[in-house]
Amino acid sequence: MKVMILAAGRGERMRPLTDHTPKPLLPVGGKPLIAWHLERLAVAGLREVVINHAHLGAQIEAALGDGSRWGLSIRYSPEPPGALETAGGIANALPLLGDAAPFMVINGDIWCDWNVSQAAHRLLPGDLAHLVLVPNPPQHPQGDFSLLGARVGADATAGERGARACTFSGIGIYRPQLFAGIARGTPAKLAPLLRAAMGAGRVSGEFHPGRWEDIGTPQRLAALDDELNVASASLPAPARRDI
Repeated sequence: MKVMILAAGRGERMRPLTDHTPKPLLPVGGKPLIAWHLERLAVAGLREVVINHAHLGAQIEAALGDGSRWGLSIRYSPEPPGALETAGGIANALPLLGDAAPFMVINGDIWCDWNVSQAAHRLLPGDLAHLVLVPNPPQHPQGDFSLLGARVGADATAGERGARACTFSGIGIYRPQLFAGIARGTPAKLAPLLRAAMGAGRVSGEFHPGRWEDIGTPQRLAALDDELNVASASLPAPARRDI
């Protein structure tokens, strides 16, 4: 399964940090934020990665290269200034992702411990998308969608018994057909496509109770950085090896 990491956003809420550094390259826990994604993908055996970029995109390509240092193959999907929104960016990258097999998309500005090796087995026959949903964070208490069993509904406030309001993690598995109506180079949002597919009963989902952070402000970045650095410092030193 190919994977796309979304890295084209300007990161307005992260300014001034993003004035001269693209958001995916901001350091957290001793490495660029996007490197956490790349390491997890490599461990899971997901080798083919597409990264879109717009704001300071040349820095992203220079920092990550072809991905060989992680055992990955990285290809890039440049976008014009201002970017193409999420669905537009995915549609623009379809020539790299393929027009037949499902692929996974990950927001580049999240930190999440969901096991990406599960992705290839999540999309059900006939569905257009499978979403990883998480508990509603304090900054987004109303949530995005509802989850009832394995089906995702467009209305996060749905009163159907047993349904729960959840927030979209920014991790999804999609069929290319979901984006077939978007011309390459055209800006388009993802939510309207997902809601239309939900209305047709073609979106599944799962609730991830583990760790998820939306790195949307300098304060959240600093808090996660402190936590990861403390966790790293508490690990036992590697055993000495005589060479």
